Amino acid sequence: MIDICSIYDGELPLLISVPHDGCHLPKELQGRMTRIGLAVPDTDWHVAELYDFARDLGASMLIANYSRYVVDLNRSASDEVLYPGQLVTGLCPEQTFSGEDIYSAGGVTEQEKAERISKYWQPYHARIDAVLAAMRSKHGYALLWDAHSIPSVVPRLFDGELPELNIGTNDGRSCAAAFEAAVVNAAKAGPYSIAVNERFKGGHITRHYGNPGDSIHAIQLEIAQRAYMDEATTAFDAEKAGRLRETLSRMLQAFLDAAGERA
Repeated sequence: MIDICSIYDGELPLLISVPHDGCHLPKELQGRMTRIGLAVPDTDWHVAELYDFARDLGASMLIANYSRYVVDLNRSASDEVLYPGQLVTGLCPEQTFSGEDIYSAGGVTEQEKAERISKYWQPYHARIDAVLAAMRSKHGYALLWDAHSIPSVVPRLFDGELPELNIGTNDGRSCAAAFEAAVVNAAKAGPYSIAVNERFKGGHITRHYGNPGDSIHAIQLEIAQRAYMDEATTAFDAEKAGRLRETLSRMLQAFLDAAGERA
């Protein structure tokens, strides 16, 4: 069996979570899925590769290996709605972002959902808990960066074209204001369009773990995929990615520096 997630331990008080880069599907699901479902089009393509430089900086990384179609690690186990009034894909999606069926017949039963939570969701979140606790014990605080990407245009989910860098802190509740400001200023120094707490405010991971009063600060970054890949083919673009990594490196360093100054 493929590991639920890949783990890389670093020395810095920074964990980069990559919950939607996984493409694997359990064999028992594949026979029930449609052609489009098997293609896992809503994957956050190449995000782990994009952030591979962070391991050299000393950050820890946690990377999911299974598709979000198995279970969405950035939704709560209770499947509560993150954005009231907007279309939601849910904890165990049955349709793609484009509205196409993931399963050829039937959907996901409550029993299946519970099994997936136990087998895939809980181990990922248990690891986040353990890493953040260890960081806070060692450094006095912990930083969580939830790394995502999405096609630039998804008409069913949002209007128009997304900015390239979409920063979310749950409207300032998941991290200290000074830390958010430092990251935003670092992003502004680059060539990319930016939004802060607009369409993407942070999913369950950012909202659940980010607790400045408990010395845990969380930020989600949703990247429009045109910034580092060919959206038509999903191919990684090394030249684009190299430019983007410069900005991402500044943003991560700003996060670390702001926290270090506060500490």
